[in-house]
Amino acid sequence: MPDFYEVLGVERNADAQAIKSAYRRLAKEHHPDRNPGDSKAEQTFKDVNRAYEVLKDPERRSAYDQMGHAAFEEGLQAGSAGAGGFGGFGDIFDSIFRDFMGGGRRTTRSARGADLQYALAVTLEEAYHGANKTIRFSAEETCERCGGSGAEGNRLATCSTCNGSGEMSARRGMMIFQQTCPSCRGRGQVIEVPCSACHGGGRIRRSRSVEVKIPPGVDDGTRLRLTGKGEAGAPGGRAGDLYVFMEIEPDPLFERDREHLQMIVPISFETAVLGDEVVVPSLDGGRVKLAIPPGAQNGQKFRLRGKGMPRLQRSGHGDLYVQISVEVPSKLTRKQKQALEVFANDMTDSNYPSIAKFRAAVRRSAAS
Repeated sequence: MPDFYEVLGVERNADAQAIKSAYRRLAKEHHPDRNPGDSKAEQTFKDVNRAYEVLKDPERRSAYDQMGHAAFEEGLQAGSAGAGGFGGFGDIFDSIFRDFMGGGRRTTRSARGADLQYALAVTLEEAYHGANKTIRFSAEETCERCGGSGAEGNRLATCSTCNGSGEMSARRGMMIFQQTCPSCRGRGQVIEVPCSACHGGGRIRRSRSVEVKIPPGVDDGTRLRLTGKGEAGAPGGRAGDLYVFMEIEPDPLFERDREHLQMIVPISFETAVLGDEVVVPSLDGGRVKLAIPPGAQNGQKFRLRGKGMPRLQRSGHGDLYVQISVEVPSKLTRKQKQALEVFANDMTDSNYPSIAKFRAAVRRSAAS
């Protein structure tokens, strides 16, 4: 089994955020839906999930750092946790003490189905109002023919290795304890004739449609959890979950900064000088009149309260920040030029204080 840190491509001292980022990138890259028919990518995807299930948990990571894969050898199938299906020290010590105390048959927990991830493209308008979107993907589902048992006609035989207990006695040094039976993997039963539909796997990969309800205010990277919409578990085990990650598409007018929106609005030279009202669109479908004061400067920002994005799972909205961009005409008629020349001749330093200040600084610099 490959080293979990190498699987995720991180250093052994990597922090939780680095591990999470590596997992999301690799899971997305090697997801079976993006690599149909690629068995290597599918195996890598499973390895990535298995590694992340251990390294994301501080206790499991500590155990792995000390003992490596041996920390999770016992109860691998019976102690399923998420996509990786790893048991922990509790299963090992529980087996040891039950053996010493004369405990009976171990109760095997059926493996939970793997979790799935889906990246969903959402427009900014959909993120503002909320939306219902249908997604399609492939996932392992319980075989209808055998009900997930993997056996033709659902006929299972008692395991001859463990006599149906699902466990075997094992010795480690001076200690004897119970471990999962390698023949039946703790089920206590084995398949005599594999199911002709799933070939003994108990699950079949099928295309599936799921409706996702997007709440107002989702942002790029927002994660929605759909319980039980992941892959089917082993017989008796519950299905995994589906995690849908929002990917907000760029908008031609608005830029987003958390719950706030930003927009650049071009205005004419004369509007900047004389002042006027401009109409600004908003994502709620309405129009807002913005008063531009006389003498407005290029790049000046105006704040429209409550015209930003709705706050996810909270009340209220953010704000819309409008930045004006003064457009200077590049082509003028002779009459327009003459009018501007008259205008320019009437201007003094008092009309342009910043220019006057700059010129004074230049003169002082030259004099020194």
